[in-house]
Amino acid sequence: MTTRPLFRRLAIAIAGIGLVAAAVITVSALRPTPSQPIAQPEGPVTVGDAAGGTRVLVFGDSWTYGMAATQPTGGYAYRLSSIGGWQVTVAGEPGSGYLKPGWWGRTFGERLETIDASVDPDLIVLQGSINDRRQPAAGYRDAVTEAWDTVSERFPDAQVLVLGPAPQVLPVQKATARIDSDLAALAAERGWPYVSPIGEDWITEANYAEVIDSSDFGRDHPSDDGHRYLAEKVAAAIRPLLPQVPVEAVTEQPEPVLGD
Repeated sequence: MTTRPLFRRLAIAIAGIGLVAAAVITVSALRPTPSQPIAQPEGPVTVGDAAGGTRVLVFGDSWTYGMAATQPTGGYAYRLSSIGGWQVTVAGEPGSGYLKPGWWGRTFGERLETIDASVDPDLIVLQGSINDRRQPAAGYRDAVTEAWDTVSERFPDAQVLVLGPAPQVLPVQKATARIDSDLAALAAERGWPYVSPIGEDWITEANYAEVIDSSDFGRDHPSDDGHRYLAEKVAAAIRPLLPQVPVEAVTEQPEPVLGD
């Protein structure tokens, strides 16, 4: 008497598990991994407004693009707008570096030549890139110098902050450390401020699992929490370089007259 109802309940449970699994697979399929093609944006994306007169251009690789965030607009570069109240233009291309062409076939230097001058940034953040770690060391500094010359020529009035590569794996790879050292030296020659996520221990064994998504989806890119963390770090580096948005003065009120 109890066999048929029990069988029916088991069948319903199995069917429910199948539906849940199918839903998970469907959602996962809709989230492109860093190894899958992503539609090329028409150009840099601008968020926020320049009500405070401050415009920031963040230029870099997949980390700037917002890779491994649930949505690219959850990436650290986009988050800077709400943190600092700045108008932020985001220009990121996965896989791109000073020597290495990115997913859409362009190196940093080639991409910098195409950014619309009307962006007119007050500050440019040049981020990365670990993507050059498998490229020859020979010619690297020349490629960086040429790209930075383009920045100076096209945006002569902008301040420039160089944000070095952050480690996607630990311990830090030797080639990544070499890139960090080269960029720091070249930035010093120009008098540009340099921020080293490696030297400042932004990512350590203690917080690696919270910052980096090493799953098949993340492929060693920042997670949502990681992008949030990096945004706070980058914002802290940016603030001293930008004028503070003036706060409207409050008119003093006359002190009340007390009765006898």
